[in-house]
Amino acid sequence: MLSLTVLGSGSAGNCSLIATNQCRLLVDAGFSARQISRRLETIGVRPESLDGILITHEHSDHIAGLAIFCRRFGIPVYANPLTAETLRRGVLADFPKWNLFMTGCAFSVKDIEIQSFYVPHDAVDPTAFVFTGDAGSIGVLTDLGYAPKLALERIRQVHTLVIETNHDERLLQEDTKRPWSVKQRILSRHGHLSNEAAAKLVAAIAGDRLRRVVLGHLSRDCNRPDIALETMRRHGIEGIDLFCAEQNGVSPAFTVTQALPSAVGEEVKPIQRHCGEYEHTQTTFDLRWQVS
Repeated sequence: MLSLTVLGSGSAGNCSLIATNQCRLLVDAGFSARQISRRLETIGVRPESLDGILITHEHSDHIAGLAIFCRRFGIPVYANPLTAETLRRGVLADFPKWNLFMTGCAFSVKDIEIQSFYVPHDAVDPTAFVFTGDAGSIGVLTDLGYAPKLALERIRQVHTLVIETNHDERLLQEDTKRPWSVKQRILSRHGHLSNEAAAKLVAAIAGDRLRRVVLGHLSRDCNRPDIALETMRRHGIEGIDLFCAEQNGVSPAFTVTQALPSAVGEEVKPIQRHCGEYEHTQTTFDLRWQVS
């Protein structure tokens, strides 16, 4: 069984649990360590039972509780080198449990296979993920200004997709709290997906495999769940379960039942990266380590 539980998602914090019977992984840690622990406990998961935390990028709504949480419970952190270097120079200085992956490469943690891929956002090296288990796959695609062709190809075969629906463009333009420069950043190709852009993306990949779409990362000021869901329906998204994640609530556990072929042939601990012609194993972070 492969499952997704969104512990919370919005402009003030993001954190999700990907789980099988053998493995439990957090994607981001954008709430306080106490909040993450409490939300895990509501679904019967002990924080110390986690196998790792994968970081999409270094913005505070994705790492707010990371340092305290991973130190308190001894949880390994998985990140690409540039994101890891940024965190090592900040909230996670001297933290020992690093596992590095190269964006664009596939690796495994226990029985979960993970494909990482680049997304355009105003961070040092932002990434998105597809998680594959024996039952099928889950895509997590948030914090991007637009979806490049590669991102579309990576998520085309997923059963369940978490996708950013950050803002309604009209509400953003009318918002009086944000200066024009911030609005320009949000609307840029390295900003955030609008409801409209996300709906077009889902319509482009909807097919036989996609069964569920979870809308996430909604702006608390410039979006509403009813608007985001209605935009999906207006673009003809039918025959797919739609759910809108909440900032302050934990979602149901969404299970995946569709069988897919394996993308990675072997389990590697802590990480084996497969990148075309070269492979490299890295167990700890080293500021001097560079990829040629």
